[in-house]
Amino acid sequence: MPYRRLPNTDSSRLKALHTTLAKGQDLPPFKLAFSQSSLQKIQAFLPGFEQALILKKQDYLKQVEHNKVYQKTIRKVRLYISHFIQVMNMSISRGEISPTTRSFYGLKETDKNLPSLQTEAEIITWGQNLINGEAKRIVKGLSPITNPTIAVVKVRYEQFLDAYNFQKNLQKKNGLNHQKLSILREKANQIILQAWNEVEEYYRDLPENMKREKAKEYGLVYVFRKNEMRNITFADDQHKGIG
Repeated sequence: MPYRRLPNTDSSRLKALHTTLAKGQDLPPFKLAFSQSSLQKIQAFLPGFEQALILKKQDYLKQVEHNKVYQKTIRKVRLYISHFIQVMNMSISRGEISPTTRSFYGLKETDKNLPSLQTEAEIITWGQNLINGEAKRIVKGLSPITNPTIAVVKVRYEQFLDAYNFQKNLQKKNGLNHQKLSILREKANQIILQAWNEVEEYYRDLPENMKREKAKEYGLVYVFRKNEMRNITFADDQHKGIG
C-alpha cells in the first residue's frame, strides 16, 4: 500500500499550501474536507512564507554577485601587499636599505620570504603591518618604499576592508534568513500535516484507492514502495500480455 509523503522542499511546501488553499477558496465550508481553522492558518501563513523565500533568494543572489567583485578585490590587495614586500626585499638585497627595515613591518630581519596571504585574516594583519610600519619609518625620516608606495597599498587595502565587511554583513544576513526560514518551514510542516490529516479523516470511510484519489485533489502525495512499483509494473505487463 502506498504511503503518504509530506513535502520536504520549499517548492513542494508551497505547492501543497497553494493546492489546499485553492480548494478552500473554491468550495463552501460544508463541502470542504478540512477545517476552517486550517484554512485560516494557511491564509495567514502563506504570504509571509512566500515573502521570506523571495527575500532569501534575493539576498543569496546578491551575495553571490558581490562575491565575484570581492574575489577580484582580494586578488588586488594580495598583489599590492606582496609587491610592496618584494620591492622592500630587493632594496635590501641591493644594499639601499638595512635588513632591519623588515622589523618595522613585523618581519624577521633575516626573513626574505613573503608571509602567507592566503586567508582574509592574514591579509588584514599584513596590510595593517605595512601601513603602520611605513608610517614609523617615515616619522624617523627614512626613505619611503616606492612602486608601489604605501599610499597606493593603503587604497587597495581599504577597498578590501570595505568589501570584506560588506560580504560579512551579507553572510550574517543570509544566516539570519536561514534561521527564520527554518522556523517557518517547521510551521509550514505543521499546518500541512494538520490539513492533510483532516482530509484523510474526512474520507476515512471510502475504499483505499478512492480515498487516495479524493485526497490527491487537496494536494496529498502518495508514493509506492519499490516492491509495490515492481508488482504494479508486473501486473500491467500481464494485463497487456507482455512476458
